[in-house]
Amino acid sequence: MSSSQPFIPSSPISPSAGHLRKSKFTYRHLSQLALSSAVCPLRVIAHIDLDAFYAQCEGVRLGIAEDQPLAVQQWQGLIAINYPARKFGLSRFIDISEAKKLCPSIILQHVATWREGDAKWAYHEDASAQIATHKVSLDPYRLESRRILSTIKDVLPAAPVQRVEKASVDEVFLDLSAQVHSILLERYPEISGPAPYDDPTESLPRPPTTALDWNTDALVDLDNNETEDDDPDWDDIAMLVGSEIVRSVRAAIRERLKYTCSAGIARNKMIAKLGSAHKKPFQQTIVRNRAVQQFMGGFKFTKIRNLGGKLGEDVVAKFGTEEVKELLDVSLPQLKSKLGDDTGSWVYEIIRGEDSSEVNSRTQIKSMLSAKSFRPTINSSDQAVKWLRIFVADIFSRLVEEGVLENKRRPKTINLHHRQGGQMRSRQAPIPSGRPLDDENVLFEIAKNLLGQIIVDGRAWPCANLQLSVGGFEEGPTGNRGIGGFLVRGEEAKAMKRESEDHASEHGETRAEKRPKNEHGAIQRFLSRQGTSHEDSDEDISSTHSNMPPIPPHVSSDAQQPECEDGHPQPASSDTFICSECQNTLPVMRREEHEDWHFAKSIVAAEKGDPSHQAWTACGARPKNPTATRRLGASKVSAGHSQKKVAKGQSRLAFG
Repeated sequence: MSSSQPFIPSSPISPSAGHLRKSKFTYRHLSQLALSSAVCPLRVIAHIDLDAFYAQCEGVRLGIAEDQPLAVQQWQGLIAINYPARKFGLSRFIDISEAKKLCPSIILQHVATWREGDAKWAYHEDASAQIATHKVSLDPYRLESRRILSTIKDVLPAAPVQRVEKASVDEVFLDLSAQVHSILLERYPEISGPAPYDDPTESLPRPPTTALDWNTDALVDLDNNETEDDDPDWDDIAMLVGSEIVRSVRAAIRERLKYTCSAGIARNKMIAKLGSAHKKPFQQTIVRNRAVQQFMGGFKFTKIRNLGGKLGEDVVAKFGTEEVKELLDVSLPQLKSKLGDDTGSWVYEIIRGEDSSEVNSRTQIKSMLSAKSFRPTINSSDQAVKWLRIFVADIFSRLVEEGVLENKRRPKTINLHHRQGGQMRSRQAPIPSGRPLDDENVLFEIAKNLLGQIIVDGRAWPCANLQLSVGGFEEGPTGNRGIGGFLVRGEEAKAMKRESEDHASEHGETRAEKRPKNEHGAIQRFLSRQGTSHEDSDEDISSTHSNMPPIPPHVSSDAQQPECEDGHPQPASSDTFICSECQNTLPVMRREEHEDWHFAKSIVAAEKGDPSHQAWTACGARPKNPTATRRLGASKVSAGHSQKKVAKGQSRLAFG
């Protein structure tokens, strides 16, 4: 039976209706972003690089205009050139005379130096001509580097969200992933809830934003298979947020310290470092995930970190190229066969922009080195010792900045390297942990001893190079206070004293009179245990009866001793004994305590100068009574004589 109603087809479903667009990223990726996971595809890493740092430091210190050509000089060479001077074709490989020819208006500032006999580095006008007696100091740049690092940390959220790695004196890595995650949840509440069906593999909804404002950032062109017409995904949004954070960091450095820096923002450390050098000075480059291949293809792989040394030379020799785009055509098996499995796999991934190295938040120094190459060479121990003094002063000034005086950090070892001709010799010694490093003399004495060991070995002169270093840093104890921390002084102590006196007066308390040193001590309290009612008396016990000892403990004053017909004491029973001092009869179980009482009494008498009680203390200690024993088990003590019975089958040994 057919229906009377004709069939009417439904209207086509619009792609934008009924179904939310899905991202290629999942809720699991979002969770990884919060944890700063190195395998998260949404990860955001930044590399900040100071522009011509040494030259900037000198320009800021001297107050020179930023468009003034300036170079930093070390002896007769240049170690840093600012960007205005580079426009004249100057580089670090030219000498002073050539630099002045190319740029007559250039300002040449020599680095600070340690001069023999000085306690601190300084800027010397004639330093360039004093290579034999001066040593270069880079401390001014280290100090500025620490100020910059402190500013960066001030701008970023506190740890653990903040992850900062000091890569060198003028560059810093930032892992912005956790901070970007929190900002994303604030701006896009639709992704802040739990995953649908509690399944972390569920895709995120597509971002509602279709156009991104990158401000003045330099954007790397997208890969060949990508276009700017494609709507952004969450990795683009994360990069945008990261660029905003880095821009604020760079602005703070500029405003507070007057330094300019460039930056690179990417998904890992390797690409971010390449990005920071892409556009200089005072710019930042964004390398989106969709632009990595395009970006990497324009580099020589020898410019990549860890590929510029012997490994890079080996790769060039075996594959005949140093271009990344040409090496991309080499298969993984070919790389493994010529470079080895591990190295081949690493090169294969790194030229494709894969790097899972983490940003290490530890920015503390692991070792310190002070060295000097001698031109001309030195030829005596006196000269070497003078240089050791400079090395130690140089290192100790840096240790002070690390908190050695406050016992925050201190090195455990010291090393001396000595080069004579083509031979390098080294000596090492521990730094005593029990001695405080409150001055440089501790290090200086150890360094001299190490030098002496090298000299004793012979062939120490002429010396072409000396290097002194400390390492093995350890953290000092935290939370400990010296004895001074438990004391109060000055006004605080006076206030506490007044408060105590006021409290005592409110409760009717008076301060007790100071008693004589020997009265009511432990011995006197022991002697007074005889039932007297004068417990609070200050009277000396020994003065009550000058011609007879006080009543010993456990003996009643009214007790009568049984006597024999001749008037001598009757022998005691097996459970009692007669004291030879006071002729009292007491239980054997009280004997030791009773003798201790006499011994204590004799000490008091000796202090009072009474000769009648010197017998107990003649030898400085109570004599042992061979007949005084305790009753143990079935052993009996009789007539003051005790002898333990010999068990059956045993014999008594005779001694002396």
